[in-house]
Amino acid sequence: MGREAEYFSKDFDWEKLKQEVESNPFLSYHFQPFDSISPSLPSPSQDSQAWNQFHIRHSTGRFFKERRYLLKEFPELLSCDEYSKVLEVGCGNGSTALPILRGRDNIIIYACDCSNEALERANKMIEVSNVGSVAHRFHLFHYDISTSGFPKWLACDSCKGNFLQKQHDQFSDAEENKDMSLNNSSSLRESNCCTGGVDFVTLRRLYDTTMLRFEPDKRVGFREYMRSDGTRSYFFCTDIVRYLFTSSGFNEFELEYCCVKSTNRRTGKSMRRVWVHGKFQKPF
Repeated sequence: MGREAEYFSKDFDWEKLKQEVESNPFLSYHFQPFDSISPSLPSPSQDSQAWNQFHIRHSTGRFFKERRYLLKEFPELLSCDEYSKVLEVGCGNGSTALPILRGRDNIIIYACDCSNEALERANKMIEVSNVGSVAHRFHLFHYDISTSGFPKWLACDSCKGNFLQKQHDQFSDAEENKDMSLNNSSSLRESNCCTGGVDFVTLRRLYDTTMLRFEPDKRVGFREYMRSDGTRSYFFCTDIVRYLFTSSGFNEFELEYCCVKSTNRRTGKSMRRVWVHGKFQKPF
């Protein structure tokens, strides 16, 4: 595994970053109302194809580093009950699942993605790892949770597993919290499925370097952008994340901004990366 992973979350102050960004006139287009009269967004099948091409281009695995720091960010993954279940939404090439499988030898991971190419990369990454008994603990399936909702076959009324939700899905245009909602939120709120389970959330956050690099013509929605390859990103604020979970019946335990300084090794440029870190639980 190499040297032990370190977890940083407070390299700089997010409020100061916010003030700096919002006072910069060259970045003001990020905060202007979005013109709803715009070209229609790609269909789910087009989204999937865009992500397929993305993973083909980055097939070497060097683009995605194994996220060993997650076990320090979410230590509950190491202390959970035996054979607890983890659901990873938007698993990509497996860089999140692998350290969890390494860190806990009896945890079971279900991982889905809208891209078949991503699932192939994840399967290969796990296969070549030295993780024991992985065939019985790692289950991949093709699924677009942004259009299909939560897969009901995955959990039963007595399930008390831990669920890791890493949202790579895109939300529709919204300028107010009430315009956004978790898929099937009413059924999640009313059912007993996964009571006691914990959702661990890490999402791209407002004012992240990646967001600020987007040009005005890349905006396709409120805080939503499309890259030249057709893949899209939405940048969250804590208020929206809180609304999405609490309105669906979850209790909030942690919700904050993770602010990390990193350096591009190739260019030497410093980047200020921002994520939303959260922990929510569906009460018993």
